[in-house]
Amino acid sequence: MILPSTLVLAGLLASGANAFTTRKSGTWDDSYALANSTVAQMTIDEKIGIVKGTGQLSSTRRCVGDTTAVSRLGVPSICFQDGPAGLRLVKNVTGFPTGINVASTFSRRLMRARGVALGEEWRGKGAHVFLGPAMDIMRNPKAGRAWESFGPDPYLNGEGAYETIVGVQSVGVQACAKHLLANNQEHWRYGLSANIDDRTMHEIYFYPFLRSIEADVASVMCAYNRFNDTSSCHNAGLIGDNGLLRKNGFKGYVVSDWGATHDSAADNANAGLDMEQPGDYIVIGGGVFANNALKNAVSGGTVTTARLNQMVARILASWYHLGQDSGYPPTNFNAQNEDPSNSLNLNINVRSDAHTAVAHEIAAASAVLLKNNRTVNAAGATTRGLPAVKGTAKTIAIIGQDALLPNLNCGELNECNDGTMSVGWGSGSNLLDYLVPPIDALTAYIGTSATITTSLSNDLTAAATAAKGKDMAIVFANAMSGELGSYTFVVGNEGDRNDLDLWYKGGSMIESVAAQCSNTIVVIHSVGPVSFSWSDHPNITGIFYAGAPGEQTGPAIVDVIYGLYNPSGRLPFSIADDESSYGTTIVYNSLGFPDINYTEKLLLDYRYMDAQSITPRFEFGFGLSYTTFAYSSLSITGSSGNYTISFQVKNSGALAGTEKPQLYLAYPAAAGEPKKVLRGFEEVPLAVGASQLVSLTLDKRAMSVWDTPSQSYVPVSGTFTVYVGASIKDIRLTGTIVI
Repeated sequence: MILPSTLVLAGLLASGANAFTTRKSGTWDDSYALANSTVAQMTIDEKIGIVKGTGQLSSTRRCVGDTTAVSRLGVPSICFQDGPAGLRLVKNVTGFPTGINVASTFSRRLMRARGVALGEEWRGKGAHVFLGPAMDIMRNPKAGRAWESFGPDPYLNGEGAYETIVGVQSVGVQACAKHLLANNQEHWRYGLSANIDDRTMHEIYFYPFLRSIEADVASVMCAYNRFNDTSSCHNAGLIGDNGLLRKNGFKGYVVSDWGATHDSAADNANAGLDMEQPGDYIVIGGGVFANNALKNAVSGGTVTTARLNQMVARILASWYHLGQDSGYPPTNFNAQNEDPSNSLNLNINVRSDAHTAVAHEIAAASAVLLKNNRTVNAAGATTRGLPAVKGTAKTIAIIGQDALLPNLNCGELNECNDGTMSVGWGSGSNLLDYLVPPIDALTAYIGTSATITTSLSNDLTAAATAAKGKDMAIVFANAMSGELGSYTFVVGNEGDRNDLDLWYKGGSMIESVAAQCSNTIVVIHSVGPVSFSWSDHPNITGIFYAGAPGEQTGPAIVDVIYGLYNPSGRLPFSIADDESSYGTTIVYNSLGFPDINYTEKLLLDYRYMDAQSITPRFEFGFGLSYTTFAYSSLSITGSSGNYTISFQVKNSGALAGTEKPQLYLAYPAAAGEPKKVLRGFEEVPLAVGASQLVSLTLDKRAMSVWDTPSQSYVPVSGTFTVYVGASIKDIRLTGTIVI
């Protein structure tokens, strides 16, 4: 049984920043001094080249976005590259697990380790800006790009964002937090208005960005959509000098999403936009700084020279702040032309054993064991359920298209689903070249210990035939989503999913297999919640929700099925039987760009279900283990503004494993908060019989609410209830705090 290893993170950190010759990153004050000195030496055309991308058709463009170099002053073309789960459109890189999977680990260690590994690969390829993390709240479970982020809970999103940014920037790569603000569905994203009240905006949608600022993020990307009827990229309330970002201490620069600018150069620049990408028109917007528009605005006085200088200084200060002015590798790939013979594509390999190891561990640690009806014989061996024991099952069926290697030539956005689903489609997709599919990993591990029968389509009759009479059947099914754009539909879905069904009649296939095999193990790869209406079938002895786990999907699922890694994943969302249980909808049809009113306010996912007394099939934070854990000795110490919640966790079972204790808080009723909100979690690896003292902190903000009149977090007086447990429904310890 493998316990999570701190050596993964330690190894990454050791091989990260120290592996490069860099100028030590400076304070923001020092960085701005250098930036302002450089700006003072620039011509207006050189300044414009810094704040505007070179355009989609530039002959020298290497990256998905870039700027014009000022070689005489030592400023290179700044390279911006997708995506949140690995370098897109680039060879010889790692396809990491997605944001929703790293959220499923409930592990800050792995969140940061993934950030370090991503940063190392960006740096190795000479890309200056990591276009991530995404932290778009999963307002609705069908949202097309929600898998790029960390789920519906703002606290979990904030911790995922914080640790990712710290990891990425620890090796001198700029992170770019996105998408500001309320980019929560793909349909109509280019112009819909997300209309949100002030308290909801601060406590839910802006909260992960606040944590990003606290992580010292170098840049923020403004979104396509309007926020409260104003385009996000010229919304001074968001990005201006007195807007949300700056009031909360943001020191870096704001860059547009690709083509997210509208109206005039002055509108955008004066509202707080510092850089426009890609620099020309794309889809329905963009190009407002192009064709001398910004230059003419400066010459004509509608944008001051001081404002232009500030825009350039913010960009260069971030470059200096991360130490990118000294020893940074030159850009050595060409995202516009992957042909190895292309002179701009040097094909430097930035993969490493350490990166593969962290991708593998996150894929395993994010697999959530949802069901395990284990049967043990008189000798103590597992005969049904999990963990499977190699050699016990003599005949095994592996079933479902999702077990296969996907099409590796499916377009630059991975716009198909004809094999295992390791990542969604769109600009958040990643390289599939090194993907190890479940069928390969399982057949290699099982070897000659069993006779394997396969049915690698979703044909219901063939699936049933393959499963009939087998000692064990492992069936794979999936549901995918991605980015809207000038892209094709994928299995009839355009960005956002049409429903919560498994694709290709996956649910029916699972039922047909279970009808024929009394030991059916189900593995679901999906971008978010799906219908598990079939999960109570008595012949389904084990279920894993495996998410979108990246290139090491096959080896990871072998690890958890066969107990080489004790499952420790936890659901970063609730799984209910139908969409109505979530309290929100996707707006598909509209006469023009819709106004979407966020009337649910603070009640997303488990918060809404609690308020409506809805019992989900599997609750937020849920996940089983092959061992058991006991909680005891709750202690609450501290005073107003800072409390320490301590308790003991013991491995009370027969196998080593890792518990993920969670802290939920119930506010005094007058506060108007949901019944329970997540306020802490920890990763606790334990040998058999071992115990560990766990301490979690509640600070002043964690016990406050946003107060609109004062525009601040205000502490709440009264009795708080502290809940500690293994999920929001599995509470083991309860205490109170009176303020």
